[in-house]
Amino acid sequence: MDFSEQQIERYARHILLKEIGGEGQSRLLNSRVLVVGAGGLGSPVILYLAAAGIGHIGVIDPDVVDLSNLQRQVLHTTDRVGLSKVESAKQAVAAINPDVELELYEERLTPDNVMELFGRYDVVADGTDNFETRFLINDAAYFAHIPLVSAAILRFDGQISTYKAFEMGEGGDHGPCYRCIFREPPPPGQIPSCAEAGVLGALCGVMGSLQATEVVKEILDIGDTLSGTLMMYEGLASEFRRIGVKADPGCPLCGDNPEIKDLSIHG
Repeated sequence: MDFSEQQIERYARHILLKEIGGEGQSRLLNSRVLVVGAGGLGSPVILYLAAAGIGHIGVIDPDVVDLSNLQRQVLHTTDRVGLSKVESAKQAVAAINPDVELELYEERLTPDNVMELFGRYDVVADGTDNFETRFLINDAAYFAHIPLVSAAILRFDGQISTYKAFEMGEGGDHGPCYRCIFREPPPPGQIPSCAEAGVLGALCGVMGSLQATEVVKEILDIGDTLSGTLMMYEGLASEFRRIGVKADPGCPLCGDNPEIKDLSIHG
C-alpha cells in the first residue's frame, strides 16, 4: 500500500526496522486483532496496538469504568468514570491514531457469540480476569484456528504465552493449548481474584506490553513465538523465567483422543 506523508512520519521507527519495514507496516494496517477485556491487561494492549497501526481492533467488554479501575487501567480517565469501557477505549484510540478502526462489543463473551466474533479476526489477545472466560477463549481459538496471546496477573506476578495448538509443525507435531498446562478451571474460591488479593498497577503495563509485542510478532511472523513457552514474571524479584511446555497427548481438547469437540462443555 502507499503511505501518506503523515503515515510515513508516524510509523518511521517501525519502517526503519528491517524485520518490519514498509511491507510489515502495511500488513499491520491491514490486520485485525480482537482484545477480550478493556481492563488492566487490555488497556496497554489496546493502546500499543493502536499506536503500532493495527488497522482493525475489536474490543469486547460489558463493564463500565469505575474509579477503582484507574489505579491500573490506563486506557480510562477520571472524567470517563461511569462510561462503558468500550466507549472509553474508543475515545482513547481516536486520540492516539486515526488510522485505526475500532470495533466495539459492549457485551460478555459467551459460547453463543464467540465463534462468530473470532471468525472476524487474525489474532486474539486475552485480557480477562476469570477462569471461565479464559477456558472458553482457549477452546474457541483452537476451533477457530486463530492464534491466542494470553496473559494473567495477580499481586506482583504475571504469566504469558501464545497458544496455537491447531498449527502443525514440519514433523507433524504441534504446540500446547492452555488446557495442556492447566487442564480445567480451579474450584471456585481456590485462587483469589485481583479484587480480592490486589495487584500492582504497573504490573499490568509490563504484561500487557508483552502481549502487544507478541501479537505484533504473530501478525508479522517474526522472531521466536512464545508457543511452547510459559513466561513467568516475578515483580518483587525482578525476575523473568521461561518454562518449556509441550503439548499433552492426553489433553481433552488438542490431545490424541480429544473429548472436547465443540463448545457445549461451556453450557
